[in-house]
Amino acid sequence: MSTFDRDAIQAFRFVRCGFDADSGVAELAYAFDDGPELVETITVPGAPFALDGPRAAAVEQALRLLHLVAGVSYYKAAVPPQIRIDGYAIDAATAGLLEQVYLNGLGEFAYRNGLDLHGRIRFPAQAQETPRAAPALGLAPRALVAIGGGKDSLVSIEALRAAGVEQVVTWIGGSQLIRTCAERTGLPTLNIGRALAPALFDINRQGAYNGHIPVTAVNSAILVLAALLAGADQVVFSNERSASYGSLIPGTGEVNHQWSKGWAFERAFGEHVERSVAADLHYYSLLRPLSELAVARQFARNDHYDAHFSSCNRNFHILGEKPAQRWCGLCPKCHFVFLALAPFMPKTRLVRIFGRNLLDDASQAPGFDALLEYQDHKPFECVGEGRESRAAMAALAARADWREDALVARFAREIQPQLDPGELALEPLFDIAGEHRVPAPVWERVRANFAA
Repeated sequence: MSTFDRDAIQAFRFVRCGFDADSGVAELAYAFDDGPELVETITVPGAPFALDGPRAAAVEQALRLLHLVAGVSYYKAAVPPQIRIDGYAIDAATAGLLEQVYLNGLGEFAYRNGLDLHGRIRFPAQAQETPRAAPALGLAPRALVAIGGGKDSLVSIEALRAAGVEQVVTWIGGSQLIRTCAERTGLPTLNIGRALAPALFDINRQGAYNGHIPVTAVNSAILVLAALLAGADQVVFSNERSASYGSLIPGTGEVNHQWSKGWAFERAFGEHVERSVAADLHYYSLLRPLSELAVARQFARNDHYDAHFSSCNRNFHILGEKPAQRWCGLCPKCHFVFLALAPFMPKTRLVRIFGRNLLDDASQAPGFDALLEYQDHKPFECVGEGRESRAAMAALAARADWREDALVARFAREIQPQLDPGELALEPLFDIAGEHRVPAPVWERVRANFAA
């Protein structure tokens, strides 16, 4: 590739996108200015796919949506002032959705790189007559359920199983850990391939901007395309209430690491899919009305996945092999999952899952302080709200089997006296509350399970 000079680049281009029904391969091509194409491929198993008129039109709409959303991985390398779409036009509503996804989804990226993206991200909308609403395609009552290898997606899968919903456990990429978890469910599986443009790694080495992208938004668009090809009428994620809350940074305001897991993205994206892709394709998070602690309580009821699941972020880097240990014990995800599960399962079981007791290690205090929002802000990770961590720690401080552990004892001695006792109860965090997009027939069946 030619030399990459991020500051000299003026335009980011969506060059073209195409889908080969015979091979199941989608190609997404991008470029900076008039430079070489950056080509990403998505491979959906099950080809060849027979696509009739309405289904073919819906696949084309889903493909364009994926092209536009997945472009965030490349746009961020230079954040140039101009965005161009070659080959097709988008309406104002689509442009508005994309501007929301890029601005908010790159919030942490912008903060860490010292960039202000407000007013910079403009997708070119074309004035059009009111677009025709997407038709219903007669999709089958079946759910593609995204699995990430952690506790949340496994709670969704078991809740849908108990509710009698037909499901296909779906993941993207080559993670052996996720594959093992998916196979452990005993359900049909779908493993979608995603190959980033190789040149992206070259330009990163040449000084491109780098950082966090809204990967859940990209994965959502991939699963929408896959659902159409599989004839399934639901795409299900497992994001809970706390995903909608960011980290409060002094002088900056709220920055949400997991914005594309939050309610604002879910609602905007789900409505767009039903309006522009297929009226009977429903995108939703099954766990949206639950807190992280409510999800942890659900997970603890079933030990079927104890030896298989992991939420440790060190297991999920793009490059690198699967570590021998499923839990590093040092990252914010390990800290939070250990703390969230502790009130709901026997101590021996939890220590067996992690291989050690993280709360009896005084050197881990700064990591847990960040979760408690004590002397630090909430980490840039997919972890629960500070009040959930404080309530979980207070619950442990009241229990004989935990209260002597180094960090629990320190919490009781130094931190708890500064807190309002009325805000430390676990019970209010089990309330099922807030907006969600779960279809009514499914929600009626799973709600009782969550409330029990």
